Amino acid sequence: MATEIIEGFQLSPQQEHLWLLQQVNQNSAYFVKCSVLIEGNIESTKLVAALQNIVHRHEIFRTTFKYVPGMMIPVQVIANANVRLNQQYNLDSYTSKKQEAKIAEIFQEFHQQNCDFDTDSPLSVSLATLSPSKHILFIGLPALYADTKTLINIVYELSLSYTNSEQLSAEPLQYADFSEWQNELLQSEAAEIGREYWRKQDLSHLFNLELPFEQNITELTEFKPEFFRLKINPSLKDQIAAIAQKYNTSISGFLLTCWSVLLWRLTQQQNLLIGKTFDGRKFAELEAAMGLFAKCLPLTCHLQEQSKFPEILQQISETEDELYKWQEGFSWQLMTSNVNYYPVCFDFVENALKHTNNHISWTIQNHYACIERFKIKLSCVHSYDALFTEFHYDSQCFTAQDIQRSSEQFYTLLESVVKNPEAVISELEILSDRAKHQLIVEFNQTQADYPKNKCIHQLIEQQAQQKPNNIAVEFKNQQLTYSQLNSRANQLAHYLQQIGVKPGTLVGICVERSLDMIVGILGILKAGGAYVPLDPTYPQERLAWILENSQTPVLLTQQLLLENLPTHQAQVICLDSDWEIITSQNQENLTLQITPHHLAYIIYTSGSTGKPKGVQITHQNLVHSTTARINYYQKPVSRFLLLSSFAFDSSVAGIFWTLCCGGTLVLPQEGLQLEIPKLVKLICEHQISHLLSLPSLYALILRQAIQEQLASLQAIIVAGEVCPSELVKLHHKYLPQASLYNEYGPTEATVWSSVYLCQPQELTKIPIGRPITNTQIYILNSQLHPVPIGVAGEIYIGGDGIALGYLNQPELTAQKFITNPFSHQPTARLYKTGDLAQYRADGNIEFLGRIDQQVKIRGYRIELGEIEAALKQHPQVQEVVVVATEENPRLIAYIVSHQQPSPSNSEFRSFLLKKLPEYMLPSTFLMLKSLPVLPNGKVDYKALPKQVQIQLEETFVAPQTELEQMISNIWQEVLQVEKVGINHNFFDLGGHSLLMVQIHTKLRATLNRDISMVELFECPTVSTLAKYLSQQPQEQLAFEPDSDSVAARRQSNQQQRQLRQNHRATMQ
Repeated sequence: MATEIIEGFQLSPQQEHLWLLQQVNQNSAYFVKCSVLIEGNIESTKLVAALQNIVHRHEIFRTTFKYVPGMMIPVQVIANANVRLNQQYNLDSYTSKKQEAKIAEIFQEFHQQNCDFDTDSPLSVSLATLSPSKHILFIGLPALYADTKTLINIVYELSLSYTNSEQLSAEPLQYADFSEWQNELLQSEAAEIGREYWRKQDLSHLFNLELPFEQNITELTEFKPEFFRLKINPSLKDQIAAIAQKYNTSISGFLLTCWSVLLWRLTQQQNLLIGKTFDGRKFAELEAAMGLFAKCLPLTCHLQEQSKFPEILQQISETEDELYKWQEGFSWQLMTSNVNYYPVCFDFVENALKHTNNHISWTIQNHYACIERFKIKLSCVHSYDALFTEFHYDSQCFTAQDIQRSSEQFYTLLESVVKNPEAVISELEILSDRAKHQLIVEFNQTQADYPKNKCIHQLIEQQAQQKPNNIAVEFKNQQLTYSQLNSRANQLAHYLQQIGVKPGTLVGICVERSLDMIVGILGILKAGGAYVPLDPTYPQERLAWILENSQTPVLLTQQLLLENLPTHQAQVICLDSDWEIITSQNQENLTLQITPHHLAYIIYTSGSTGKPKGVQITHQNLVHSTTARINYYQKPVSRFLLLSSFAFDSSVAGIFWTLCCGGTLVLPQEGLQLEIPKLVKLICEHQISHLLSLPSLYALILRQAIQEQLASLQAIIVAGEVCPSELVKLHHKYLPQASLYNEYGPTEATVWSSVYLCQPQELTKIPIGRPITNTQIYILNSQLHPVPIGVAGEIYIGGDGIALGYLNQPELTAQKFITNPFSHQPTARLYKTGDLAQYRADGNIEFLGRIDQQVKIRGYRIELGEIEAALKQHPQVQEVVVVATEENPRLIAYIVSHQQPSPSNSEFRSFLLKKLPEYMLPSTFLMLKSLPVLPNGKVDYKALPKQVQIQLEETFVAPQTELEQMISNIWQEVLQVEKVGINHNFFDLGGHSLLMVQIHTKLRATLNRDISMVELFECPTVSTLAKYLSQQPQEQLAFEPDSDSVAARRQSNQQQRQLRQNHRATMQ
């Protein structure tokens, strides 16, 4: 059979680009169309004849695309083709309103009709008759054949052809000739300068622009464009024209500049890339031509916070001129990006005037053109009497609500610019008064009554009076009723009063988990003092700093901890050995002049200066926080399990929430939260109703518990880490009867500021909810202006939970606690959190991360600067930066050493353990010859090694026995490392206490035997652990653990104290 000979013309560069786009997305999205108002008496047969004349004149309307064997791109083949009316609509009997609605419906649904391109023209035409002298003509073509200018030219020629006018040129320029010329031009030596211009444009990194409210889609294949139209007020249109004239630019340039400013405000990306549409008719000969001439060119602009609007206007105008000059040399093949379309586009159309011939007028009423893929495009349509903005968008990427909000912001920006065209772009308004009211007022309507005149201990005293025989606290096999707790706390309070404690006195408390802990806290509060918790597992250096900074005159502790305390000036009271003296005191409630404005406690958090900072919380702060919790959580706390250290503010939630509503506070033994089976057993045996936990710890509980063991749980609160949607699904699968809440709040706002009830159908990111009662949350930019819904900004918190500030740090307090610009009360303040977030449309807040050097690892709030400051004290450290990885969060220290060989990982860990808690230790210490820096001398964090290979000093020794291999495999899986030698140290491989819990669980399941967490901490290498596990039970008693590693992890008082230090993987 003979091979068909195909004679045709190359596709133009524009057609080839669009053809390739269409192969990814086989639909009719790429289409151009218009509706034309015809006023006058017309005949449909004569109209079709006029259209046929246009088809005959222009080859592009008689073109099909066919593949030549062996070619990936088809060629244009010109043949004969007929045009016909696809549909005719008689709307003469419709009311004007119904006619408008029907016309809009027809235009919306008007796409390529099914036809045979071998015989029919690609030109689709339909006609609607409104009256004998009024008609609407619909014209449409696939974008491979036409652009917006082509539609305008078709209507102009049609107005002439219908009346047999002789104004039409005898021989128009044919598109196939243009296509051949374009392809030759791109290969010619004459165009080399233009090609070189585009080669030098390094734009690949700018193609990844994402708007903050964009849907998270991993791979975009389908393209589903929609649009939203907004008419510009005539007076605003005239003002825009006047501003454009004043600055010697076009209306198009003005609108493009405003579009750039809005994109910058929404994304905070200083360097933007926008696909700017040029009509491709640079030469006069091309003005009347038909076909796809228009092209999108990459326009870049650089915006900064202090840039003025006229500066950006001029910059964009100059860039447009440059693009216009070099447009003939552009080709997508010259672009280095893997993306073959612009995420953001802009085009501007100057609508044609009315054409009138022989008493028949032709006016384009509406048009639509999609000749390029995009995520969002602003299309502006201008005529002598109107200006429209059309926001075209891929409906897979944005919701209609998102786009309507963006259009409102653009309109507000236009109004702001015309009012003050010389303004700095960061000061221009993009939020309407209605939008600002929603963000500032509606989302923060949280006012509610609570006992503002009460102190926190008075609420507990009420419970002791109402429920004296209820169990208040349980620890191991010990318990105290409310009456007993209140009496003991009163005795301690009277004793403290005798030795000089009065309202406002700071009293340190350093005790192990016990009944003494709760008695001590309540006793301090009743005496008018503010308790300063000191975790006994902290390094002496940290304890010493807290005692020195707070200057506590009195310290409550226990006899067994005395030898571990640093040197201090406080008067010591041992709650165990001195209790006989204390019991001689009065058991009645004290009558002191303690006000809600007195301090209740000071909790120290990580500080950027290298030293912890003390957050001062008043009784009013604490009463507000606690009563808000009681009111929000409808299920009363019957039995609360306190997992966190009392030195972290999450303990405040459990202690005072429980004791202020008559429930039982259950204190687990030290380290129990690391042994999940025992923890689950405790939940079951003690019938725990409420739990506050890290999300990661709660996930371990769910996975290892039998469902019936957790049947008593009514409410579970997760906080301190991002709550994954997988956890929500897991919770509702195993505990559908219990409620799961996601809380957010810094220590400076008294534990919590927002909360979200997790729903079973949660699919993606879990919000942190809405503000709690008497709390305001504002999401602001650097100018303290509210950011729009869906846009990232910094969280600022106001309300009754805001702390007094930082103890003895007035400058830092002034920096972080600012006047509330949205409040009518002159004393109202906001806390600047440093957290990034965005509002969702429903008013819920989505947490996005940190904007400074503060991070959260395993629920702990950590200032990276504090770790860096501690490492700089090492004599061998010359320079250091510490970063937190995003996935599987870990701390990595990048160190430049004074000399070689540099200290080992274990040496650095041992050094830091004397200064910092275990949770602040980097998992990896990476030695560099020098730190990468930016031109301004600052560290270039992006240039730090991304794939960090953990440096191990030990020579790799492969596992030799079956047991060693089994342990090694488990470590590889949990630690996510490629290989583990028998001498590699668990902690040097990036291990920490929560990962040790996973190791513990897997070993128990694999070996089918009980192993304690103490044993695992004492055997931190595969070799020592295998040796220990292979011993008989009696031999294990005499087993000597790895002395070096134990020494590095035990500071003064041996194994038990160090175990506590390692297991403090609880949230703040």
